[in-house]
Amino acid sequence: MPEVPLDFPRAWVEFVDPSDDDQMFRVDLTWLASRWTCIFGSGCHGIFPGRGDDGCCTLGAHFADKDDEKRVKKWAAKLTPDQWQFHGTKKVTERDEDGDRKTRVVDGACIFLNRPDFPGGAGCALHSMALARGLPIVETKPDVCWQLPLRRTYRTVERPDGTEYLEISIGEYDRRGWGPGGHDLSWYCSGNTDAHVGSEPVYRSNRVELIELMGEPAYDVLAQLCAERLAPAAAGGAPRTTPTAPHPADPREPLPS
Repeated sequence: MPEVPLDFPRAWVEFVDPSDDDQMFRVDLTWLASRWTCIFGSGCHGIFPGRGDDGCCTLGAHFADKDDEKRVKKWAAKLTPDQWQFHGTKKVTERDEDGDRKTRVVDGACIFLNRPDFPGGAGCALHSMALARGLPIVETKPDVCWQLPLRRTYRTVERPDGTEYLEISIGEYDRRGWGPGGHDLSWYCSGNTDAHVGSEPVYRSNRVELIELMGEPAYDVLAQLCAERLAPAAAGGAPRTTPTAPHPADPREPLPS
């Protein structure tokens, strides 16, 4: 289960948001063109020792805002007893020690996490319901849950001429994204070679999530940049097996063309 160091060379690219000239996207091509994939239920060891079946759901999910909480509660009300192990529980949210609102923790993990012994199947009830209804998981799950391990951050940048723009960064949600406690997680996937086994790069496998984070016009630019990064070095040339600043957790062999 080798996990690579947190700091290594990355290829970042900036481009103007096609939908807003006052915004600039800064995207991590090293991460978005990597082979990471979620391995929950197929090799994930969980973030807490002895709780591998939880994946990253042990602590519950903090809500991004009131709209996020309201949306999750709306979908929770649609869950049925055969979809959700804790169906009928009246209180599904709580506050943490800092007073921030989050999903409630029951028996050591998020209330929406069905345990392995549940007849309806293990895993997030909100996730399973989305798949059963043919919906994207971005509609039913808390924002942090469908975003992880993508990370979107903002900062205002002042140019030398005094003008400003909003920089939106899209990159890897590594251990440090969890705050100081991230270094104490017993296992984590984004930089772990065990999870870099996807059949397609992140920008494709997480297309729906990236469009939700960026908007479709910006995603189209991102997809083109990632495709160029992974394309053969030249027309008719051999596949690029060692692109600039590859993710060190990726296998050495490139994806089939």
